[in-house]
Amino acid sequence: MTIAPDNWMPASDELAGKTILVTGATGGIGRAVSLACAAAGAEVLLQGRDDAALEALYDEIATLSGNTPGIVPLDLNVQEPTIYDTLRDELEAADTQLDGLIHNASVLGERRALAQTSPHSWNEVIQVNLNAQFLLTRSLMPRLEAAPSASVVLTSSGVGRKGKAYWGAYAVSKFATEGFMQVLADELGATSRIRVNSLNPGAVNTKMRRAAYPGEAPYSNPKPEALSHHWVYLMSDASRHLHGQALSAQG
Repeated sequence: MTIAPDNWMPASDELAGKTILVTGATGGIGRAVSLACAAAGAEVLLQGRDDAALEALYDEIATLSGNTPGIVPLDLNVQEPTIYDTLRDELEAADTQLDGLIHNASVLGERRALAQTSPHSWNEVIQVNLNAQFLLTRSLMPRLEAAPSASVVLTSSGVGRKGKAYWGAYAVSKFATEGFMQVLADELGATSRIRVNSLNPGAVNTKMRRAAYPGEAPYSNPKPEALSHHWVYLMSDASRHLHGQALSAQG
């Protein structure tokens, strides 16, 4: 199922008044989506591990959109739940509701047979791609509930919908992401105004894609900027009817 209607493009105030947190904001899809959400009027909270890249993106958003973003210096490879709770407490202290949570951060890990995958790589992929999604969503649920209509989007993958040899922990983490989405959506469906969906970007010209497919012509795939309006659509009130769906940015 694809998402945004044909030819749908966000208005300059599509996300005005909304606060949206984007994980993995400094590169590839995360960077493009952060810029697109800011251009549509949102206050964007930028999560990443590269402080210099976060500061550069902060300056770019402030210059291009006139909006002042926020920086979330959170390392998703950390398993300690209290660091996620600290972020929640800071948002609560500032009386900041959270209208959108875009789980975009992922690591590729080792592309090899499961029997040859190192435990260190496996654990890192599962922590960043899955466990951190749980910890962050769990901690931020009160801030999402405070919004009149909040949206959670979990970034999936084609190898999280059909298993593929040598994709190891990454594929397993994306299958689990789909399961996480379904369980959370079912839990919230009748009791909450929060909507939850997963989104498979498809083949995109990003650093991760080039690492996974070194023999592929990079420009045979669209740039992240060409697809970022799909995330904006899912953050907007125009997508209120979408909940519990496994969506695709490309047909």
